[in-house]
Amino acid sequence: MTSSETSPTPQPAPGDRRRWFALAIVMTAAFMDLVDVTIVNIAIPSIQREAGASFSQIQWITAGYALAFAAGLITGGRLGDIHGRKRLFLIGIGGFTIASALCGFAANPEMLVASRILQGAMAALMVPQVLSIVHATFPAHERGKVFGLFGAVVGLGAVTGPLLGALLTEWNLFGLEWRPIFLINLPVGIAGLILGSRYITESKAPKALKLDLVGVALVTLGLLMLLYPLTRGRELGWPLWGYVSMAGALVVLAVLVAYERRKAGRDGSPLVELSLFKVKSFAAGIAVQTVFGVALGIFFLVWTLYMQFGLGWSPLKAGLTGIPFSIAVSVAAGMSVQALVPRFGRKVLQAGALVMALGVLLYIWESERYGLSIAPWQMALPLIVMGVGMGLIVAPLTDAILSEVPREHSGSASGLINTVQQMGNALGLGLVSVVFFGVIDDQLAEAAQRPAVGAAFADGFQHALGWVAAVMAVIFLLMFALPKRPAQHVEGAQEPSPAPEKDPVLVP
Repeated sequence: MTSSETSPTPQPAPGDRRRWFALAIVMTAAFMDLVDVTIVNIAIPSIQREAGASFSQIQWITAGYALAFAAGLITGGRLGDIHGRKRLFLIGIGGFTIASALCGFAANPEMLVASRILQGAMAALMVPQVLSIVHATFPAHERGKVFGLFGAVVGLGAVTGPLLGALLTEWNLFGLEWRPIFLINLPVGIAGLILGSRYITESKAPKALKLDLVGVALVTLGLLMLLYPLTRGRELGWPLWGYVSMAGALVVLAVLVAYERRKAGRDGSPLVELSLFKVKSFAAGIAVQTVFGVALGIFFLVWTLYMQFGLGWSPLKAGLTGIPFSIAVSVAAGMSVQALVPRFGRKVLQAGALVMALGVLLYIWESERYGLSIAPWQMALPLIVMGVGMGLIVAPLTDAILSEVPREHSGSASGLINTVQQMGNALGLGLVSVVFFGVIDDQLAEAAQRPAVGAAFADGFQHALGWVAAVMAVIFLLMFALPKRPAQHVEGAQEPSPAPEKDPVLVP
């Protein structure tokens, strides 16, 4: 069958089943990336024990992935525009699969950290192509249904990751301990590579922006100068060079801004479109996204360490404990977009920040009240409250940030939103050294028995969660700069699209 398209851009015919195979493939790749982020957290104590990793190496196993992912996201998207989305997707999924194998067979913690950084870089090539391929493959009237499916995949990944990680670690398949959490990607990645080469249609942007490798280098250097001293400083006794490096990161950031301003005037293809920050709601939204990433980076790592090191729980028990949280996030996210935001606008996001802060405070109170005898069912209430708060924020936040951005910049703005979220996450993981390990170090030095060790981790957990609650209060205040109503609910406003700014050119 052929379609009677009026658009100048040729797209697969509505009756072509190949596009649904293509959708399944790219969704599976997106799911693999989402699961890989959450699956690692639950296995961290097992990695620490079996591989002999230090706590700073544990931080880099998670933060290194987030840093490489953040630094490469925008460039990965542009490479797809220039050289073809299908080609970059296949390179990304192939590289992600190889990196997963290197993680699974890592001989020491240093190799695992390096492999995780490579995995994050490959994800930065793979993930940006997903929505671009959807945009190129499906006509406009079908994309709403497709993006709904994508949301469901995100929710499923949030629920599946911790549980799958717990099961694979608990089962200790073939005596491999934590390694199957990475090796499970191999058959999935190989299948995606084979099927993707057959069913995905190639596409490119008609006029792609140039690469800004200098901008990528400056962003990566600035983040490394900030994160490396944060993660290693505690173990090294906070040397002077660490403070010099963190201060120097601000200088690198200033150089980045000056360079990007020059590049925008020279060829119109900067890594960061600085003119976007003149839009108050976008600037505030980027701040919210970054700070929210910091809060999540701190919480999820500290939570895992608390349950498994502090309380002595098995990975399976810890993984099952998180299910109410994941379900609450998914349910609240669906309600916020479909029913609440159209009626109450920005207040829904602000309510989410306050509800999440309330859940965090409730968790602190329960941890203090029940001590080391706390049970999973007692954690359910604060986790559900936190999950509801998070769900009210995550789903509508992107629309709120983009609502006043000019349509011609919506693609650049979307890429920047994803980038700063990952940067915030990496920064939060780095700050764990300060807000968690900095609290428990002295107590662990004196602890000789399990109750003393558990008490140290519980104290560190409560202290870190206090910081998370404070961050949520900051987010609540920043949200006052967001528009009262998303663009699609304001008469005459244009709805920004997360897809590329121009229709792609399909390449046979």
